[in-house]
Amino acid sequence: MSTHTPALAPEGRTGALPAARVAPAADAEPSAETEQGTDAASATGVAPPTRGFLAKATLVTAVLSIAGALLGLGRDQALAHLFGAGTETDAFLVAWTVPEVAATLLIEDGMAFVLVPAFSLAVARRARGTTTGTDPVRALVASTLPRLALAFVAVAALLMAGAPYLVAGLAPGLPDPGLAVDCTRLTATCVLSFGLAGYCSAALRAHRRFLAPAAIYVAYNTGIITAMFVLGGRWGVRSAAVGVALGSCLMVAAQAPSLARQLFGRHRSAPETETAAAQDGAAPLDVPEVGKATKTPQVTEATEATEATDDPVPSVKHSVELALIAPVLMFALCRQSQVLIERFLASTLPSGAISHLNYAQKVAQIPMTLSLMLCTVTFPVLAQALAEGDTERARSRVERDVAVASCMVLLGAAAVFACAPQIINLLFQRGAFTAQDTAATATVMRVYSVGLLGHTLVGALVRTYFSAGRPTWYPLAAMAAGIVATSWIGAGTVDAWGVRGIAAANAIGITVTAALLLSGMGERRSVPIRTRRVLHELSKPVRAAVCAAVAGAFCASRVDSPELALAAGGLTVTVVYVLLLRVLGVKAVAPAFRTALRSVTRRLPHVRFR
Repeated sequence: MSTHTPALAPEGRTGALPAARVAPAADAEPSAETEQGTDAASATGVAPPTRGFLAKATLVTAVLSIAGALLGLGRDQALAHLFGAGTETDAFLVAWTVPEVAATLLIEDGMAFVLVPAFSLAVARRARGTTTGTDPVRALVASTLPRLALAFVAVAALLMAGAPYLVAGLAPGLPDPGLAVDCTRLTATCVLSFGLAGYCSAALRAHRRFLAPAAIYVAYNTGIITAMFVLGGRWGVRSAAVGVALGSCLMVAAQAPSLARQLFGRHRSAPETETAAAQDGAAPLDVPEVGKATKTPQVTEATEATEATDDPVPSVKHSVELALIAPVLMFALCRQSQVLIERFLASTLPSGAISHLNYAQKVAQIPMTLSLMLCTVTFPVLAQALAEGDTERARSRVERDVAVASCMVLLGAAAVFACAPQIINLLFQRGAFTAQDTAATATVMRVYSVGLLGHTLVGALVRTYFSAGRPTWYPLAAMAAGIVATSWIGAGTVDAWGVRGIAAANAIGITVTAALLLSGMGERRSVPIRTRRVLHELSKPVRAAVCAAVAGAFCASRVDSPELALAAGGLTVTVVYVLLLRVLGVKAVAPAFRTALRSVTRRLPHVRFR
């Protein structure tokens, strides 16, 4: 288990919010009143969310993401149980490359980095009421959705027609390319449905609706699992490809009603929203926080002139520009090419190598997916801060997100490393999945765990580059450097180390990218964070995770029963990690935990389905 905002523009530039003065020091960091939802509205007309709101949104997103991840494990368990880790499964996993790449480009990274800021701009203009008869959100949908849908259809058709060439390029050593071609043609249909699902998710998140977008992978994996069990006896592994097509359609169906209500329903006025939030004790999860009355408005002359003279609808329409889209999509495609490199190299190894890599990667990445939930929720907040020119608030948000996400993923990485054999044994070792498959997959998963921090840092940092609202190719260059490292190291180690060499290349390559992104943070490219301070703070949970992983692996190895070994290893990792964080003085997690706990103990009528 994952964006940018239009920049402030001088005269003559479109696709930007009106210029706003940087908030004074008192407003740079949210005060206690702000955290309770009573501070003044921002210049965009959409009030900054309270910590309680962010905690609730993160909680809802995390719960549904965990449910989706568990169903994803169930999907992989069903695949392993029904089809094992052999030629047939390898063929499907080559076809699985299409939905993996499509999800990265259209849902998790690529298109979201472009559309969330564009919709945030449209929502802000709607909240300010500066339009003259035309709803800026509907105008944005009308100007972008038809063309994007046509592009998705064209790409899906091209993939279906070129499936034989795609399979030959992805896995030239595959024993059964015909089966892979059939599966690829079925999975290619997800390009359209993933594109529509990603569009809906971006629009809803910009409206601060997180429930439906967080539920999409629950619907997706439910469709795949159902198709495998219903059609697996007759169609074999092709049933999993049918499930991809079915599940991707369910992703759209899960969000369409909520988006329709945002586009065509009645929108609350500012007093109504403020009253509802006050009654509930915090900002509602599925109600946008429109501008509240300010005590001392600090709108500059530039803002007033812009509001008086600019036509907001054209600005919104032109906020999705090719110059912004191209580097975002190319970065997402370059990042996903790591998987393509792995499968290309593994296709020359004995049968089952691609399957071992797939199962290990799916399990190992669960901690990374969960750790990035906070960044998913706070992305519109970061985009709003940058749009207002409040770099201090943006810097604080980025540093806090990096600290919390890193602490979370390192705990998961330590647990994965310590208990890898037991995890794979309990999850997959049944049916056609043998003990030899368990041993090979667990070894690969331990190697993957070393790169989880790099994956998390890339996911947390790259959105800050694309939130600046101006074209930047630096993230693509950083990702390309990581891909080069992955390719060279993988090609040099695959003969001697097999799948372990491929996994090590992945871990090293993504770590190189993360280091480059972190070193490149600055006002010219991104948010100017305090890099040395961030690195110093990161070193503390890294040291704690290493010690916890070693201690957990030792305890787990002393117990024969997989269940008891997993419990012993997991408990040891958690206790050692938390104690060392306390000894080392890591303070990033405790405030977030307290805020989340307070939010859970309050009433939760805010999580609405509309």
